[in-house]
Amino acid sequence: MEVTIIKNYRENEMLRCSFCELAMKTFGIDFESWYENGFWTDRYNPYSVLLDGRIVANVSVNRMEMYTPGKTFHFIQLGTVMTDEKHRNKGYIRMLMEEIFRDYEKNTDGFYLFANDTVCEFYPKFGFEPAQEFRMEKHEKAEEWSADVSEACYVPLATWEDWDAFQGHIERSVPNSRFEMRDNAQLAMFYLSSVMKDNLYYVESEEAFSVAEISGNQLFLTAVYADHIVDLNRIIAAFGKEIEEVKLGFTPLEKNGFVAVPYKEEDCTLFLKGKGFEEYRKDMLRFPVLSHA
Repeated sequence: MEVTIIKNYRENEMLRCSFCELAMKTFGIDFESWYENGFWTDRYNPYSVLLDGRIVANVSVNRMEMYTPGKTFHFIQLGTVMTDEKHRNKGYIRMLMEEIFRDYEKNTDGFYLFANDTVCEFYPKFGFEPAQEFRMEKHEKAEEWSADVSEACYVPLATWEDWDAFQGHIERSVPNSRFEMRDNAQLAMFYLSSVMKDNLYYVESEEAFSVAEISGNQLFLTAVYADHIVDLNRIIAAFGKEIEEVKLGFTPLEKNGFVAVPYKEEDCTLFLKGKGFEEYRKDMLRFPVLSHA
């Protein structure tokens, strides 16, 4: 049987459905609804091995623009790395990685990916190096930071109209972090139309949206969207005086009051390849949670 590498096929229903079936079987991820809702754009490009009319292996390219004050980096994030169980150990992922490097190596500031710990020995073979992640945290009672703010109100995201409206809010927002994904609202909507659809709040006094989750006295603040620079302490205070600990899913513009804590997600290691990550390492930046693919 002839092995073929295919890409740029999201509008081919037969191939897209085969890809979606493999992703669902491997990760339990529903890419078809992401496509149907109009969030799958050419920024997300699966490189796949086609065998006997079926997708049997894949590495997806995500073209990422990451903004830091005064500079924009153009990275390639690799994701959705998968091989059908019947076709493993045949070198298909290596074939796909080499094809991706040929296509992008001269036109990117670097490659990165988040790998399961079981395959950490694989990616250094391609020049990737493991990198330490940091999470910004604050350990103070909210009432000590700010007062006189409106309560954070839950915003439902239940319909296509809701998702479309909020995508517009993301696209109109200004950077409220030191390392922010730009011009890729569709990737954020992958989360906000599925696993994080119940995590959106609006703080009226700050005219800002927040993606957040509360667990006891802990606030996990994943993202902030507004058409202006916000006072992050006032956003946090809007979630109540009971909050005693805040963990951010991004790097704040101002780090005053926050501490950078070495962080490692369970069964996940960040790998970097290329010369464009010096600032990332030096400033202990973090790839925003909603930018993970």
